[in-house]
Amino acid sequence: MQKPASNLGIDSDRLWASILETADIGATPKGGINRQALTETDRRVRDWFRAAAEAGGCTVRIDALGNMFARRPGRISGLPPIAIGSHLDTQPTGGKFDGVIGVLAGLEIVRALNDADFQTNAPIVIINWTNEEGARFAPAMLASGVFAGVFPPEFAESRTDRSGVSFGHALDEIGYRGPQPATGHKLSAHFELHIEQGPILEAEGATIGIVTGVQSMRWYDVTVTGADSHAGTTPMHLRHDAMLGAARMIAGLADIAAAHGPDAKATTGLVETRPNSRNVVPGEVLFSIDLRHPLDDQVESMEREAMALLHVTAAGLGLSLDIVPTWVAPAVQFDPACIDAIRTAAQDMGHRAREIVSGAGHDSAYLARVTPTGMVFVPCAGGLSHNEAESATQDDVAAGASVLLRAVLDFDRRLVETSMLSQKDRPA
Repeated sequence: MQKPASNLGIDSDRLWASILETADIGATPKGGINRQALTETDRRVRDWFRAAAEAGGCTVRIDALGNMFARRPGRISGLPPIAIGSHLDTQPTGGKFDGVIGVLAGLEIVRALNDADFQTNAPIVIINWTNEEGARFAPAMLASGVFAGVFPPEFAESRTDRSGVSFGHALDEIGYRGPQPATGHKLSAHFELHIEQGPILEAEGATIGIVTGVQSMRWYDVTVTGADSHAGTTPMHLRHDAMLGAARMIAGLADIAAAHGPDAKATTGLVETRPNSRNVVPGEVLFSIDLRHPLDDQVESMEREAMALLHVTAAGLGLSLDIVPTWVAPAVQFDPACIDAIRTAAQDMGHRAREIVSGAGHDSAYLARVTPTGMVFVPCAGGLSHNEAESATQDDVAAGASVLLRAVLDFDRRLVETSMLSQKDRPA
């Protein structure tokens, strides 16, 4: 006879050891990780995960975009799996916890179920989504976006990095193109554990964030073109200075965000100037724009104001513009049943918890379009993420994984109860 689900627990030390072990793959001198998508270090961590999942009794399958699915069988045939998914890729100067704890928490849950000889009703599948970060291939959440039908597979394969290498070529280079199609899989639900990547939980002394949704986001690549000219001989009033134009545009974006209240955000994280010489007036500047707000209509308003700012600034300085939208992610509301399972788990385990809207994008934002989805947040020190100094405590990560386990088991139980009720209501 199986143990009651409420008696199952994760092994905090084992989970922490897995986090530290994977942190060695792509480790940076400052204590972070550089493990960008479809690089050699990404291949190495994928190999590690495949071996660990297979040692845990999972069958590992890989789809045509490199998404990895480690499946533990369920008790009832025909039930689609409950997924626990996140990502193993990082930013160029990433930390030890962003994404990876979601995959490793899934691995630890499988190990805990094995320790207790406990069989869930539905299969459990741990998913490593390819290129969540978007650091090498824009946009972010690329392969989960294909899975959810947001992008066609051809779009993902054609994305190129700053060196001109395509996603498809890089995938083949590391040997992680699988035979399964990247779409058409059915899931009963998708759960994800993640660090908050912000300061709210830590500031309020909460251990668990019950994520209700994800804010609206839009990305653009902007190229400002003027004319290269000599810095010493070209009078200021006769210049077509692309850098000056870009600087005014970027500063104006911050003003637009400020006017839309404390929840609005405008960020330029990438700037490239050409010819990038100290005594040449720049003739071309490429920069990125990232606009975010919990409400779609606010992001749309920010976008209109931003486009007007860019065009007026360019015209005033005699510059030309090329604006390419690279990503549109509407606001997402997560599934009430998944949220309730997480809330109940946190309450039953005595953790201080609060509901929270994610300010960052996650694979779960796309999964919510095709399956019931929920997320668990745990604090990170100072709210710092996408940084080599990113930090979380062993106790908090273990608490998040424990809540995740309890929520998954609760959802698994409800899944069967709902199925049985629907069968009772069917006419004879």
